[in-house]
Amino acid sequence: MAIIGEVIKGAIKIAGSLIEEKDHVKAQQKTLIKLLKTAQSTDFGKYYKFSEILNQNNIHKSFINKIPYFDYDKINKEWWSKMHEGKTNVTWPGESKYFALSSGTTGKESKRIPISKAMLDAITKAGLKQVLSLKNFDLSADFFQKDILMLGSSTNLNQRNDNKLEGEISGITAANIPFWFQSYYKPGEEISKIDDWDKRVEHIVKHAKTWDVGALSGIPSWIELMLEEIIEYYNLNHIHEIWPNLQVYTSGGVAFGPYEKSFEALTGKTVQVIDTYLASEGYIATQVRPETHAMQLNTDNGIYFEFVPFQTEYIDENGALKPNAPSFNLDEVEKGNDYVLVMSTVAGAWRYMIGDTIQFTDIERAEIKITGRTKFFLNTVGSQLSVNKMDDAMRELEQQFNTEIREYTIAAVKDEHGDFYHHWYLGTMLNRKPIEVAQALDDSLKNANKNYKVARTKALKGVKVDMINPELFYDWNAHQKKKGGQVKMERVMGEEKFREWREFVSSKRPKYS
Repeated sequence: MAIIGEVIKGAIKIAGSLIEEKDHVKAQQKTLIKLLKTAQSTDFGKYYKFSEILNQNNIHKSFINKIPYFDYDKINKEWWSKMHEGKTNVTWPGESKYFALSSGTTGKESKRIPISKAMLDAITKAGLKQVLSLKNFDLSADFFQKDILMLGSSTNLNQRNDNKLEGEISGITAANIPFWFQSYYKPGEEISKIDDWDKRVEHIVKHAKTWDVGALSGIPSWIELMLEEIIEYYNLNHIHEIWPNLQVYTSGGVAFGPYEKSFEALTGKTVQVIDTYLASEGYIATQVRPETHAMQLNTDNGIYFEFVPFQTEYIDENGALKPNAPSFNLDEVEKGNDYVLVMSTVAGAWRYMIGDTIQFTDIERAEIKITGRTKFFLNTVGSQLSVNKMDDAMRELEQQFNTEIREYTIAAVKDEHGDFYHHWYLGTMLNRKPIEVAQALDDSLKNANKNYKVARTKALKGVKVDMINPELFYDWNAHQKKKGGQVKMERVMGEEKFREWREFVSSKRPKYS
């Protein structure tokens, strides 16, 4: 009998029940005031006169009127770069011991995002909220005694000359896991410190048989690759033959929907998928109930959110917000609309655009879903394709052709006549004529998106599809020196990057023919 598991499950149920349903609007108001009060004596707070903002009747309105939007390049150039020169109290009190490296999916050089002690505490608190929310899921007591395998980045952080530590956010958080969690944590400290992704996975595979894994955590594409390695190494039919007690997969980084079918093919029984939203800038949201895959914003945990309507007139050609773009707070948003997410945080990010777009599914519960990236919004000749619509089209193709599409990327390309067409690369082993798949994809997007349908009658002249081995996408990431637990494939490529991609695919294709 799972006596310890029963005790833990009971404790989680009691503790979770003590957490009342929040008034998320009031929680956000309190969060903004606390952020401003805490940072008013920093260089940033003095420059933008936080003390004056706090004396206004409408603090939110004064806040957005006095402080401009920032993306990474702007805030780093004007403020965060000073931290690398040894200055303290720049945008948040004191200094940051950690900097999260994030090149995302579009940047050529790693961003260095400050992670304060307050932010680490906030991430830990959000993680505890996620644990307590497990009371809402139908999990056996036995589950609470099992190992939790977290497939993130290396915890062997880089030490700089100024004694600051750098690494990806999953590596930083794993290096700071609470003591009470360490006995459950796999792959453990030694393996987690291995820098080389392939070697780390190799060690995980060899130790897999010694663990009793009840939960997985990580980005879907890399989790699937790891599971495939384990299945192949031990000659299994599915992962439940080695981990029979696997009940939960905590997904993050990207929408899980496009990976659902390929993930299920690796399992022998149903696994509860719980979506989370941990970015380099903070732990933004987590799924707290099983009836939905929408995630609840962490509204009382060191992040103040703003929402900018995701409309072409408010976004420049680089995917950044224009200065005149309107900002809404939580009590002004509407369900079903796409918004650009803007955050101010306990790590000293202020009115900071992280590049994601979201949509509210339940405003009272502050529940959202990620709909895409501002830079991955393909609006060539008015087609208005978001990642969310692309993901939906991939799922339709999977159903129509009874296949799996593990990855994809797209670019708007001009032909020799100057006409635009969309060129898709699909990571699938489907053996059908590309023109047939292209027609099905085109029809799906026309039916789902009236703007796309109009564009196809005008300047968008056609659709081209190439189907390639999914491994090429992971090889591309390695080629770009972006291989590991937090790396995501770019869904939309610009002209120059797409040219590199096509050359890369052409050079590798014979390997898979």
